[in-house]
Amino acid sequence: MIGVIDYGIGNIGSILNMLKKIGAEACSVKTVEEVEKSEKIILPGVGSFDAGMQKLRSSGLVDAIMKHATVHKKPILGICLGMQMLGKGSEEGIEQGLSLIPFTCKKFVFEPDSPLKVPHMGWDIIASQRKDDAILRSLDENQRYYFVHSYYAVCEEQKSVLMTCDYGFPFAAAVCHDNIYGFQFHPEKSHKFGMALLDNFARSV
Repeated sequence: MIGVIDYGIGNIGSILNMLKKIGAEACSVKTVEEVEKSEKIILPGVGSFDAGMQKLRSSGLVDAIMKHATVHKKPILGICLGMQMLGKGSEEGIEQGLSLIPFTCKKFVFEPDSPLKVPHMGWDIIASQRKDDAILRSLDENQRYYFVHSYYAVCEEQKSVLMTCDYGFPFAAAVCHDNIYGFQFHPEKSHKFGMALLDNFARSV
């Protein structure tokens, strides 16, 4: 069973629909008991970093999530803001993240006359950095995913970078550490590419 954490931020319906399409057993979870019963969990999120962390803490689920990831070593996947919250923190706010992967988030900054705009929004191509990881197994070349974000992860260790994308410069589009994964893009909005990734998370990780 995959538990998709419902803490009041993010549309979990599209994630549940994609998991249903691939035949994965999944449901929304709102309580500590439901998190504890989940074999794997997905932490979604949209919006600002501080609001996300405050909502997550007020849900009372932080300890259960940390125990799931660090004590029981069960798989966890953060998506978009959910990925950013797996890190130490963000320039966007002052709240501390979960610190499950050593990275911080910085804002995209470009010259006023640059054709690159903030947020980085739309479809973009990624490059796999750790093709031996189970979550990237049997993926097609030229994977394309849908992004909507103004902040990007800066990893302290290169081994934490799972995928990269180029938007003015290469940045970490996906991160990982053992059983902990994060996607900056939206796999649930990325059609067959996102479906393949979520299928690997459900069956191979």
